[in-house]
Amino acid sequence: MITVEHLAKAVGEDKLPVLQDIGFQLEPGELVVLVGASGSGKSTLLRCLALREKWDRGNFRVDGIDIMKSPLAGRRKIRREWTYLEQNAELNPNRTALKNVLIGQSSQTPLWRMVTGMVRQDDYMGAMDELDTLGLLDKAKLKTSQLSGGERQRVAIARALVHGAKVILADEPVTGLDPRTAEGVLETLRRLCKETGLTVITVLPLELAERYATRLWVLENGRIKHDVRGRRLTSQERQNL
Repeated sequence: MITVEHLAKAVGEDKLPVLQDIGFQLEPGELVVLVGASGSGKSTLLRCLALREKWDRGNFRVDGIDIMKSPLAGRRKIRREWTYLEQNAELNPNRTALKNVLIGQSSQTPLWRMVTGMVRQDDYMGAMDELDTLGLLDKAKLKTSQLSGGERQRVAIARALVHGAKVILADEPVTGLDPRTAEGVLETLRRLCKETGLTVITVLPLELAERYATRLWVLENGRIKHDVRGRRLTSQERQNL
């Protein structure tokens, strides 16, 4: 269970509000898509939930832990169980796609594995399976510096899945992908939400949002103006998008 109450965030010397009184509850297994005009606060909301931006105000509870009142335990939980995917995936360019998936992020990986690079056979097969699912099996042995932006994004998604992320926050994860590959990535995420309880909060184009979201948030001026179960938005709900 994820509960957010009264989240607010302002920026700049003039303290211009970017997020205002954001609140919601999420159960495991939801695929939430944020839509809204440029500047509506979508990326800032993702960064605040990932604790990459400081909140000005608000309450944040995850599985009974008050993140704001228990900063050490709360931040450790977010680092270990949540994955934040930017538009430009954070990968080691000198490692192969497979190694990036296996080694993972520092918060997810034992120190001995990061130093030695050693992995178990089961881990190796799991990583290859995820790369195959995301259409990257033939790229497994290439360094990520040799991959396209869309391919690197898929490597980052595979890494999150292999390391057991419970929540994925993804800022436009299918940008740069051809339509077929984008649909394959979203089908995989939706299936995992249903089968494993993975929670995904992401930003997508409206057409894909209406097809794949189990829940749609329409942001306007830093607020969740509409919160609807996954479906096509009405003409009124589409205003200002």
